[in-house]
Amino acid sequence: MSETSKLFGHKTFFSNLIYLDQIEKFPNKILLNGPKGIGKKLFVTHLLNYLYSKNNGKFYNFKNNEYNLNNKLSLLISNNSHPNIFRIKKKNDKKIIDIDQIREMIQFINQTSFNNERKFIIIEDINLLGINSANALLKSIEEPNNKTYYILINNSEFKILETIRSRCLEFKLSLKNSEVIEIVNYYFNSDKYNEINFDFINNYNSPSFLISLVNFLETNDLSIKECTIEGLLVYIIKNKLYISDEFIKEYLDLFIELFFYKNINNYKNISFKIKKYFYLKLSIVKKYNLDFESFFLEFNEKLLSE
Repeated sequence: MSETSKLFGHKTFFSNLIYLDQIEKFPNKILLNGPKGIGKKLFVTHLLNYLYSKNNGKFYNFKNNEYNLNNKLSLLISNNSHPNIFRIKKKNDKKIIDIDQIREMIQFINQTSFNNERKFIIIEDINLLGINSANALLKSIEEPNNKTYYILINNSEFKILETIRSRCLEFKLSLKNSEVIEIVNYYFNSDKYNEINFDFINNYNSPSFLISLVNFLETNDLSIKECTIEGLLVYIIKNKLYISDEFIKEYLDLFIELFFYKNINNYKNISFKIKKYFYLKLSIVKKYNLDFESFFLEFNEKLLSE
């Protein structure tokens, strides 16, 4: 059986964009805005697979919103080697998307299109654009080639330049809780969602976070059902995973937030004042790249120790 990629959620929006394409009114500057981890990049990948294969139905199954991961087109797109697609994201050794990346994009736009097909520019995390790169991008999207299309992706917790937002057609994406459950269970091919401890279940957590959480717990031999937010934080602090583990570093703020959400005014006299104190301290540690150890030693001593 061929391995496939399936789109969950966002199906109405997907259908609407396909309709706009069919009537030749597909927007040439799209801004996708939505919470982190809800599948914005996956949505774009599905859209590209459909648009470049729409004349060949065997490549994209529109009825089931899925495509074969191993066909030539999908491999070109996933490997970032399709001749008419240019992707930009922050480089690992940089803090921002710099001007050189936008200059490369402009060179790409000025090159002849392969097979005379339209070109797509995909820019991830556009809040990370530097001042110079943002200005260069603005100039480019103000005078677009009629066969060049821009799709900008932003996590809604971050603000973006109004000058960029105003020049795009913005779509706000979200997932229903039922869709989050469906995605998590589809990924694990079991009813894994209902095994996750209630401390980590709320209407704001994305399927990406929950899948990563389950994988982390299983890798570290921690019980999915029994591991509470307090138990996880104790484990993180004991093993200093806030330094070494990428998943923990990425979601550190969320774990702290989940702890206070559960315990505010409900446990050990934890008040909003204490919450505010630790939020402020964590923000200072992150802003000035200070040592996390002292923060977590105090957090453990005052809030987690029996």
